[in-house]
Amino acid sequence: MSEVEEEIMQAEDGRDEEDRREGEERKEEVASPAPAKKKRKFLLILFIAVLVIGFSFYHLFWNSSGSGVHSCPASSSRFLAKNIRNQGDVLSIGETTSYIRLLKKSLNAKSGYLKKGECDLFSGDWICDPYGPVYTNNSCNFIEAPQNCLRNGRPDTDFLYWRWKPNGCELPPFDPLKFINAMRNKSWAFIGDSIFRNHIQSMLCLLSKVDEPVEVYHDETYKSRAWYFANHNLTIAVVWSPFLVKSKISEDDQGKSKAQVQLYLDILEPKWTSQYNKYDYIIFSGGQWFLKTMVMWENNSIVGCHNCNDKNIKEIGYDYAYRKALQMSYDFMTSSEHKPLIFFRTWTPDHFEHGEWFSGGVCNRTSPYGEGQYNGKPVDHDMRGIEVEEFEKALKKGARLKLLDTFNLSLLRPDGHPGPYRTFHPFAKSKKAQVQNDCLHWCLPGPIDAWNELVMKMLVDEGDVSYN
Repeated sequence: MSEVEEEIMQAEDGRDEEDRREGEERKEEVASPAPAKKKRKFLLILFIAVLVIGFSFYHLFWNSSGSGVHSCPASSSRFLAKNIRNQGDVLSIGETTSYIRLLKKSLNAKSGYLKKGECDLFSGDWICDPYGPVYTNNSCNFIEAPQNCLRNGRPDTDFLYWRWKPNGCELPPFDPLKFINAMRNKSWAFIGDSIFRNHIQSMLCLLSKVDEPVEVYHDETYKSRAWYFANHNLTIAVVWSPFLVKSKISEDDQGKSKAQVQLYLDILEPKWTSQYNKYDYIIFSGGQWFLKTMVMWENNSIVGCHNCNDKNIKEIGYDYAYRKALQMSYDFMTSSEHKPLIFFRTWTPDHFEHGEWFSGGVCNRTSPYGEGQYNGKPVDHDMRGIEVEEFEKALKKGARLKLLDTFNLSLLRPDGHPGPYRTFHPFAKSKKAQVQNDCLHWCLPGPIDAWNELVMKMLVDEGDVSYN
C-alpha cells in the first residue's frame, strides 16, 4: 500500500470515529428531552405558583401598614363605576333605581339582606367599596362649603371608596326611591348642633336623586332650616339646639367665645319643644358643645360651672350638664301625648391629633382604622356612657325610641373629615400656610352617608319602610 493510500485510510478512519461520537451524542440528546422538558415545566409551574401566591397575599394584606392603618386600593372596577355614573352627572330615577339594584345584587351574592335582629349593625369594619358614592359634590347642590372637600381642593379621594360592613352580615345601601315613597306625607326633624346640619345634607343629596327639594324656611343665621319635597309632601328640617336646653351663647362664626356660655339645665330649648308635635320622625343628640366653658343654672341660681376658673363657682363638670340635658329631653318626650319615632344619635368623636381645633390640631390621615386599632379619647367614652345609660332609662317609659349608635363606625374614620379643606384651596398661596383644621365634621360624600343607610335599615325593622 502506498503512503498516499495509507493517509487516505487514516483520514477516513478519523472521520468514522468522529461520526461515531457525533452519533452517540445525538442519541443522548434524543434520549434526554423528556426529563429536560419536565424540569422546565416544573420550574414554570413553580414560578406561576409563586406569582399567584404573592398576588393573593398582596390583595389580602396590602391594607396593612406600619402605622396600623389600612387603605382602599385604586381598582379598574372603581373607574368603571365612575363611568357608569356618567362622571358624577345627576342620574334619572330609573338610573338611580338600577344602580341601587346593582349594589343590592352585589351584597345579596355575598350574604343576603339583614333580617331583624340578625346582627349588631353598629359593630364592624369599613371595607373597600369599588362602586363609591351614589352622588358627587358636583351632582348635589345641598353640600355646604365647609364640607365640600373636593371642591375645596382635597387631593386624595380614597376616603370615598369605603362602605360600612357590620360583623356577620351586610348592610343594604340607602334606597332613595323606597325611602321617599314610604315617607310620603311625613315630616322629619334633626334636633341638635352642626353635626346634624352635616347629616341632613347627606340625606338631601341622597333623596334629591329622586325628588328635588325646595328650601321653605331658614332663620337669620341659617342654622335652622327646612326643605320640602313637593312631589311627596315630605318636609325635612334641622332645628338648631346644640344643648337641647336653654342657653345664652356668645361666639363668632369661627367658634371663638366672647363670653362664657350660660346654660339653664331646668328649661328645655323652646326652638324644638314648640314644634315637637308637628314631626313624625325625630333624630336628636347632644354633642361637643358640652365641652365648652359654661356656667350652669337651675331654679334661677348658679349651681356650678365647667372650666370657668372662678373660685366662687363650684366646678361640677360637663358630664353633669350633659346628663341633665338628656334627662330633661327624655322626660319631655316620654310624657308627651305625641308619639313620633325618635332616634337618638350617639356621640360623634373628633380626630384631632397634635392639638385641638384651637391649638393647631390636624387630621391628615387618608385611610380608616381597622376595628380595634383606635379606641378614642376618655371623653368619648364618658359621653357615650352617659348617653347609653339615659337612653336605657327612657326606653322603659313608653316612647318610641331607637338608638342610632354611630359612635364605633365614626371612630374608625379619621380620614373622613375636611381637615384643612374646610376652606377653599387653603394652600393656594403657600404649602406651609397655617390653617385651622376641621376634624369633627365630615366631607360629603363621605362616611356620614352610612348613617342614612343605618336609619333606613332601622325603619325597615320598625315596619315603616320596606326593601321589597
